Amino acid sequence: MPLDLKGHYKTRRIRLCLKTASPFEATKAARSIAQRLDDYWMALRLSSMDIPALHLLRQKPLEPSNAPTLSKALSTYLRLKGNNKSDTFFRGARRNIQAVIDVLDDRPIDQYLSSDAAAFRDYSLERGLTVASVKRNFTTIRSIINLTISEQGLDCKNPFSKVFFPDLDDVNQRKPFPTDLMKLLQSKCRDQNDSKRWLIALISDTGMRLAEAVGLAVDDIKLDKEIPYIDIKPHPWRSLKTKGSQRKIPLVGEALWAARQIKASNKTKFAFPEYTNAQLCNANSASAALNRWVQTNISKDYVIHSLRHSMRDRLREVQCPAEIIDQIGGWSSRSIGESYGEGYTLKVMKDWIKYI
Repeated sequence: MPLDLKGHYKTRRIRLCLKTASPFEATKAARSIAQRLDDYWMALRLSSMDIPALHLLRQKPLEPSNAPTLSKALSTYLRLKGNNKSDTFFRGARRNIQAVIDVLDDRPIDQYLSSDAAAFRDYSLERGLTVASVKRNFTTIRSIINLTISEQGLDCKNPFSKVFFPDLDDVNQRKPFPTDLMKLLQSKCRDQNDSKRWLIALISDTGMRLAEAVGLAVDDIKLDKEIPYIDIKPHPWRSLKTKGSQRKIPLVGEALWAARQIKASNKTKFAFPEYTNAQLCNANSASAALNRWVQTNISKDYVIHSLRHSMRDRLREVQCPAEIIDQIGGWSSRSIGESYGEGYTLKVMKDWIKYI
């Protein structure tokens, strides 16, 4: 007799007469009785067991919904917002929504609860994503749902809009290159003198984002002007991060050397054809290759994006005004007043970059 059911019986052992002398018939009868006992014992256990998954029951059933599902909201978002966007935009939106669907199912958007959003946050953090990464993913998810709510005129709230994020201090700060390593990096770029090193050198003395540099057309490099410069503007194969990202940066130092090498050697319309074509700009592939080289040849503590941090610190060090720093790097202006006018001239920016 099972130990967990002994309280239901007066004895510890059950004996029954099978009323047959045949071993075959006795075995057959014993199996039938044992099966009936097993079924009865299961019924006894279930009668004293809590209802399974009771904590997952809703307080009230969901009402039928006419709202589009999350996957349809994604389709609407990509159709309306995807014009002239890069492949990265589409991949990111699809990846984030698919993650929600995998965890919470593909429901009408008005049938997600704030508790569902919190559960998805916890799931994302348990997978090892940093708080900053989860916040970025939530920004995309919120935008997709908000757009559909607005387009469809739905009377519902966005459950992903007010999710609390703990301060886990799990962000790895990208350190700027110190002066000695910057000189070493630029020296090695000159020594190796190939397209990947031109790309690194170009970024090192302009502070461009990697995607901005990788997606340059050869014609964006203006060497025949009184002050040579890079004309950063959107292209069909590479959009820009913000409106303020469209700008001109004077070419000085290693950036000017790299620009001349690119112009002299390139036989296509793209500055870096190994990463860019008429359809897309593969900055992720460039990032992986360049980071491997930097961490193998310079230091494991730095990545390509560290050059952008370095540019800002180098300009601060020579007391360059913040407005000029923002214009060089394409960083957002801090005030409305700073966005008025055409900004600083190439000569002013060149003079400050020469100081570093």
